[in-house]
Amino acid sequence: MMQAQFAAETSASGEFQRQEDVFREWISNDGSTSYPAVPGRYHLYVSLACPWASRTVIFRKLKGLEDGIGMTIIDPIRDEKGWAFRDGPGYSTDPINGFQYLSEAYQATDPNFGGRVTVPVLWDRETRKIVNNCEDDICIMFNSAFNTIAQNKDVDFFPKDLEGEHAKLADFIYDHVNNGVYQAGFATRQRPYEISCRKLFEALDQLDQRLSKSRYLLGQRIIEADWRLFCTLVRFDVVYYGHFKCNIRRIIDYPNLQGYLMDLYQQPGIAGAVNFDHIKRHYYMTHTQINPTRIVPLGPALDLTKPHGREKI
Repeated sequence: MMQAQFAAETSASGEFQRQEDVFREWISNDGSTSYPAVPGRYHLYVSLACPWASRTVIFRKLKGLEDGIGMTIIDPIRDEKGWAFRDGPGYSTDPINGFQYLSEAYQATDPNFGGRVTVPVLWDRETRKIVNNCEDDICIMFNSAFNTIAQNKDVDFFPKDLEGEHAKLADFIYDHVNNGVYQAGFATRQRPYEISCRKLFEALDQLDQRLSKSRYLLGQRIIEADWRLFCTLVRFDVVYYGHFKCNIRRIIDYPNLQGYLMDLYQQPGIAGAVNFDHIKRHYYMTHTQINPTRIVPLGPALDLTKPHGREKI
């Protein structure tokens, strides 16, 4: 029997209302918190299927933190006990704590935790607790607090000169696109679905227009908002278009969004952080209220390695 899909996060009128992240401790490199940014102390638990977790995987890779922060990838198929550690193609058992389920990390941190267990999780090996389970916080810490142990110290995805505009754009992308696909896909009534779906595509139309004028969202350099958008776009035609009924248009139907998606996918190290098998098997086999047969589609046939031409913009 598979886990019921987020029943506690569905309103009486059929809207999906995402739970808040509960563990929000901060790691610092200046002694301002009880969690110092030192190599080997922290471990990242992720699923390559999850867009939220995938952003932390990308930041860890691009900042060059692989040697300083360990990472374990979870089985993409979540059952009635939640996210599990198993041996399989591209995922493994837990080498740090020997946990069988990620829920054990949550219970170790807060025995009274009763919400939905989510990825990513940044685990502290010293206190044996979760430091943070919010991808936004983790990406900020990887970008700044861990810069002292990063191989790529000059890479900055939160440039100060774009701070205000960046924050506003990131909020827009989260509300209308990142969470927008889930609000459409997990709606349990027609009207909430239609409202969310229309809002999503209005946002995609706006972003496609923005990208007709600049290579990336805020000019010629890649910032956090670009990776935020990428993690949804790369899953869109594969799962959100069909599985979540976000089917007004595909990303490949957008001339600028598709080229932009290929441009980001072709950045060094990114293709290895994208696993379409994990993505498809997670969504189609876990969300049994949406796909009760658990049949995983063979398609779509995608080639994100073709020339994109974005360097000319």
